Amino acid sequence: MKEVETQVREWGRSFGVVIPKKTVLEGHLKAGDTVTLLILKKSNPIKKTFGTFRFRRNTKDMLREADKEAWNA
Repeated sequence: MKEVETQVREWGRSFGVVIPKKTVLEGHLKAGDTVTLLILKKSNPIKKTFGTFRFRRNTKDMLREADKEAWNA
C-alpha cells in the first residue's frame, strides 16, 4: 500500500485524480489496472478547533510592523 497526496481535478463534467508517475512505477501500475482509493479530505485542525479569526488590519501591514519592531530592537 502506498500513500499519495494529490488534488482532485475537474475534467469536463467529472472529477478525477492524477497518480504521480513515481508511484505508478513503484507500484508497477499500468493502464487498465484496478486500484482502490481511500479518500480522506485534508482539513486544518487548528481552523477546525478555533474557527476563522479575522484581523482588522491586513497581513502585509502586520508583517511589515513585526519586521520593523524586530530590526529596531
